[in-house]
Amino acid sequence: MASDMVIHLEDSNFDDETKTGYTLVDFWAGWCGPCLALAPLIDEIADDMQGKLKVCKLDVDKNMQTAARFGVRGIPYIILLKEGKEIGSVTGNDPSRVRALAEQANG
Repeated sequence: MASDMVIHLEDSNFDDETKTGYTLVDFWAGWCGPCLALAPLIDEIADDMQGKLKVCKLDVDKNMQTAARFGVRGIPYIILLKEGKEIGSVTGNDPSRVRALAEQANG
């Protein structure tokens, strides 16, 4: 079940939603098997880190401008932003690396 804590971003609201604090963004697409397989972990991180980390998803097919801005070449592509600036990323369905990326918001 999808978490209510995950925010769905679009090109139009990306900057406003990611400009403060820590934000984890999952660049994904509905046709991407590894993206769908990673979705439960993204939901779990959103629930576990509520108040420390904003967790967002961005559909690359509907928001090509933002995907291009971050140089997304493969998905899933997960980035960690602090105050809107990228501080780390993971490409592919690698749950341990994605969780480690999210945990940086605790540090």
